Amino acid sequence: MAIKIGIMSFAHLHADSYAHCFKNNPRAELVGIADHDAQRARAKAQQFGTQAFESYDALLNAPVDAVVICSENIRHAPLALQAAMAGKHILCEKPLMTTLEDGLSMMQTCQKANVQLFTAFPCRFSPAMRNLKAMVEAGEIGDLLAIRGTNRGSNPHGWFIDPELSGGGAMIDHTVHVTDLMRWLLKQEVTEIYAETNNRMFHGNYDDTAMLTMTFQDGVFATLDSSWSRPKTFPTWGDVTLGVFGTKGVIEMDMFAQYMVHYNDKAGRISQAFWGDNIDAGLTEAFLDAIETGSAPDLATGYDGYKAAEVALAAYESVRQGAPVTISHG
Repeated sequence: MAIKIGIMSFAHLHADSYAHCFKNNPRAELVGIADHDAQRARAKAQQFGTQAFESYDALLNAPVDAVVICSENIRHAPLALQAAMAGKHILCEKPLMTTLEDGLSMMQTCQKANVQLFTAFPCRFSPAMRNLKAMVEAGEIGDLLAIRGTNRGSNPHGWFIDPELSGGGAMIDHTVHVTDLMRWLLKQEVTEIYAETNNRMFHGNYDDTAMLTMTFQDGVFATLDSSWSRPKTFPTWGDVTLGVFGTKGVIEMDMFAQYMVHYNDKAGRISQAFWGDNIDAGLTEAFLDAIETGSAPDLATGYDGYKAAEVALAAYESVRQGAPVTISHG
């Protein structure tokens, strides 16, 4: 029997990809969509051949096993609490939360309701990242010393640049993906972070460029460029890269290097048309596994999402203080 999925909001750009993955997976049935923007709910329901519900409560009262939350960041916590109390398993878009209190409430409520909470970190399902992780775990580059990461993209505009809805700017949007990959690789937590941000790309009241330096529990340090620094004419929307440096060697990973170069006279630009592995398909397949069997080892948990967002929030505190910030782990 197909696992019944509902989507709560299409505010986030990734919702379309997740809906496409579920629609094309014989193990899943996309039961319907609810959104605080009723017009958007109707348009997306028509696009994906499913039902538009008039409210989130109506969707949660329908026969759905699980929901995917793709709202504005500030709405993640209230929607997750609503879904948990309705007994639905949850896959929540990143960042999991915009305050530590919200993240703790999400995890505690889901635990009490006996529902599973996961964070949408599809980069864990990249074959390039999995190969890198396997090589490191096999000891091929010795003891790790440092990591260089990037998640540089185009400015998505819309609610993403409204701190009241997003919780910040580029740093909260892009820090969490690569921080999660680093935690997953090292099996350690960040203990200290120093960050600097600016808004000189777009001159808004939000950060559009961000550079972070992180220290992990065993002394490995990492740098991360988590900026919206791509101009409109850049050939791709962004990147995810890692350089991992060990005592015996170096591994360089470019997650989205599978592309064709498209010379487009109509658009007046050169672009990179991606043809490679669908990491969102891997993410949604793992979510279905978790619902069906209770186990999906590589799927990021709510706790993983909390720890990645905790780093981003500490980075903002570092910017406010103009100094490194310590993150304690009780």
